[in-house]
Amino acid sequence: MSARTGFAAHAALWLALLAPMAASAVQAAPPAAGGIEVFASDDAEDTTIAKTAVSAYARYDDAGNHLGLVLEHARFRPVGESGWTDHRAYIAFAGGRDHLAWDGRIGTDGQTLLGRASLVRDQGWRQEYFVERDVLETRAGRDGRYVTFAGAALDVPLGGRGQQVTLLAGLQDFPGDNLRSHLRATYSLPLLPDQGLGLQVRARSFHNSHPRELDYYSPRRFDEILPMLRLRRFRGGWLYSAAAGVGRQRESGADWRAARLAEVLVESPRSSSDWYLRMHLLYSNTPVGDGTNYGYRQLHLQAVKGF
Repeated sequence: MSARTGFAAHAALWLALLAPMAASAVQAAPPAAGGIEVFASDDAEDTTIAKTAVSAYARYDDAGNHLGLVLEHARFRPVGESGWTDHRAYIAFAGGRDHLAWDGRIGTDGQTLLGRASLVRDQGWRQEYFVERDVLETRAGRDGRYVTFAGAALDVPLGGRGQQVTLLAGLQDFPGDNLRSHLRATYSLPLLPDQGLGLQVRARSFHNSHPRELDYYSPRRFDEILPMLRLRRFRGGWLYSAAAGVGRQRESGADWRAARLAEVLVESPRSSSDWYLRMHLLYSNTPVGDGTNYGYRQLHLQAVKGF
């Protein structure tokens, strides 16, 4: 077994092994719930993705403790293609014990294992381990090509004023021979804690072992640094968050150019078993193969109602 094949196999195995953790959330006479979810994205290259899902929860204590079934309809339309449709079924789970918490959505499209899972150890320096697997969202994905991403993150406190650095390392296994290595760091500094205003500096770099292999963006190396202002406010238990930043990015063999990102998040109290509502909006620009920039827009809506 090659190193790449072994990586993908172990990541898929971890997805399968994490699913039974959801069983610990099941107790007598659990509260049930149902929900809907909408995801949509497009970019300047006219690639669009639309996903709609319905969910039924056998147990729903709150957003961090539940077990249920999710049925998803996904439509992918890459640039220059009429696109294709996938139907997926997932087990959605979240729970915790002592200083551990887990969350995930594991299922299939009828061809392979898909989904995501994470395990968090919130004691001392917070640690998170995660794995994700989904179809390649380009023309090559129509032929059943999938991407697996696994990694770990660590929160490192820096002493006074609430300063912190979050470090992340991961590997992304693409179809073919390409293996992408990721390194990311985020520095956070509260500026006006009572008003929820803070500064973040996000830096990331990735390296492709086999650049330009298929039709997705894959230079030999990509680097980005992005200072951001972030506002987080709570009102009536609801979270209102907005962030925006302008920085610089480059790929190997090219000059530095502008990087931009903006996002908005609105989320109802996560501890409620009656209603859970979440809305996330994202805009970013990222380079394409010819070295130009384009705009990427994303909308994610989720609603869950307890019975």
